[in-house]
Amino acid sequence: MKVLTVTGYKPMEMNIFQESDQRIPFIKEAIKKRLIPFIEEGVEWIIVSGQMGVELWAAEVVLQLQETYPIKLGIIPPFRNQEARWPEALKIKYQELLIACDFTKPLYEDDYKGPYQFRAKNKWFVSKSDGCLILMDDEYIGSNRFFYKEAERAAEDGDYDIYLITPFDLEDVVREMNDQY
Repeated sequence: MKVLTVTGYKPMEMNIFQESDQRIPFIKEAIKKRLIPFIEEGVEWIIVSGQMGVELWAAEVVLQLQETYPIKLGIIPPFRNQEARWPEALKIKYQELLIACDFTKPLYEDDYKGPYQFRAKNKWFVSKSDGCLILMDDEYIGSNRFFYKEAERAAEDGDYDIYLITPFDLEDVVREMNDQY
């Protein structure tokens, strides 16, 4: 596997409304813990669409991992100005990540036109990656269900791997991090 897509929930789907939320470091640590073995096994690119939440946190983790590993980060938003209606602090973080990443280019050069752009994004990410890592709870599938369905179709049709970060994985990370302090 050379290219891995990372996605998951938007912050509001996890009842996270502030970037200072105490749960975010645990989520980022869970992402990091799962990404390192992929990188050590040969993953060269992590790609995200740059959505708020898991994707932005994953991008931050990848940038941190670049200090140790030769990993590249691609941010490919579904359309131009996807952050237009985001809170100001997240807009700034998003712009900083776009500057710091190794590749960025929106799939559609226009602003938001319709849901077809999100469907096209899901298909594109599955077609351009060898597998995906999704933060997901089977009992509460949010907007990430659309990507997951597309990934499932690819997995059934051929050689596409789906990896999950589950609530149990998050609990393990919380326990490990709390034991360290």
